[in-house]
Amino acid sequence: MIDVQRLRVLRAVAEHGSFNRAATALRLTPSAVSQHVAALERALGTLVVDRSTRGVTLTPAGRIMFGAAESVAAELEHARQQVAQLDTGRVRLTVATFTSGGRALLPVAFSRLMATHPHTVLHVREGEPEDTLPLVRQGAVDLALAYHFDGPLPVGPGGGSGLEWTPLLADPLHVVLPQGHRLADHEALDLAELAAEPWVLGCLKTEAYLRRYAEQAGFDPEVRGTTTDYFFARSLVAAGVGISLIPSIALAPEVPGLCAVPIRSPGPVRHIGVATLGRGDRPHVAQLVHALRAEAGRLPL
Repeated sequence: MIDVQRLRVLRAVAEHGSFNRAATALRLTPSAVSQHVAALERALGTLVVDRSTRGVTLTPAGRIMFGAAESVAAELEHARQQVAQLDTGRVRLTVATFTSGGRALLPVAFSRLMATHPHTVLHVREGEPEDTLPLVRQGAVDLALAYHFDGPLPVGPGGGSGLEWTPLLADPLHVVLPQGHRLADHEALDLAELAAEPWVLGCLKTEAYLRRYAEQAGFDPEVRGTTTDYFFARSLVAAGVGISLIPSIALAPEVPGLCAVPIRSPGPVRHIGVATLGRGDRPHVAQLVHALRAEAGRLPL
């Protein structure tokens, strides 16, 4: 029989990339972490991590066991919530979200859920997909409103095993300019037309995305600032610091003196959706996903 504690240790090692950092997170000694992993390997008869001077990585067997560890953690958390529900009669629902998507989609979806399930206790955790999607696999949150660009979901060391992704909407990015800008009256723009412009951006991933598209357009963008908030980025555009690249759902509320111009196809797009564990025994989760799909379909993108 495989020891659950050893699976917990393997999860920490995979997430932190080293025995020392995993030991700190688990409040164990590095030696104890190493012994737990070695004992798991003996029980399985194969290596679960590759050890090197640069840290540790999961072997194919390790990735399988990491997925099992995530499933065990999720099942235990689900059982704990069911026991708590027996005592209170109230269903606790924990939702993770990124800022702009949560602001645009969650309030109405929550209202629809509470109209039919008024005793639901809602908890919200804000974070980027690379942080929140692993929480879904672990059972720490019931669902995550998340996004990705043109690459795969940032699901962490175990891959997307166990996650069910429900697409909600495509969220195209727009160029945000001062109203008096020479290009402000264009119906659409190519990024190459903006090669000489300075930029202020709303998140690090948007900067990486801009640089990738700019390289295809033949220029290296001058980025004068990267914030953690799209509204702040638009305020900097209004102040004359530079122009910006903003997803459609982050264009509200309006900032006076600015205009948003679409990028000609194929332009950069965020793909927004919901990640769950795909369980069939969580009607509250299913209803919230349904409400999010309805609200996403209502948005005038």
